[in-house]
Amino acid sequence: MAEPHSVTSTSVDFALRTFGAEPKPVPAELEYDTRDPYAVAVVLHAGVSAVRWLFGRDLLADGLLARCGDGDVRIGPAGNPELVTVELTSPDGAAVLEAPAKEIAAFLDTTYEVIPAGSESDWFDFDTELEKLSYQD
Repeated sequence: MAEPHSVTSTSVDFALRTFGAEPKPVPAELEYDTRDPYAVAVVLHAGVSAVRWLFGRDLLADGLLARCGDGDVRIGPAGNPELVTVELTSPDGAAVLEAPAKEIAAFLDTTYEVIPAGSESDWFDFDTELEKLSYQD
């Protein structure tokens, strides 16, 4: 690791898709922290609270080109080629969001400038992560 850790973030306006109504705007931030080089976070601001989802940087990048993902997060191009769809599912409910594909791509380009694809392992401290898993009081 040649440089100190950093966090890259940008604001993006997502739109919450609802049945039978116009999409509702949802302000959000995309974040990339070099301490977790394989992941990106989306922080959605819903009213007075914020919801944070963490998922793979590769998943977000792949989702710009084709539908992908299993389980809680699925990402793919929307019917409108200028948008990308992010589907989030939890035991408490589900949401389908859309965001401008160009803004997502620009954010990802910035993250790849910080840590190029394929060099994430140079920034990942496996021993520290293993220690977190085995920590006992």
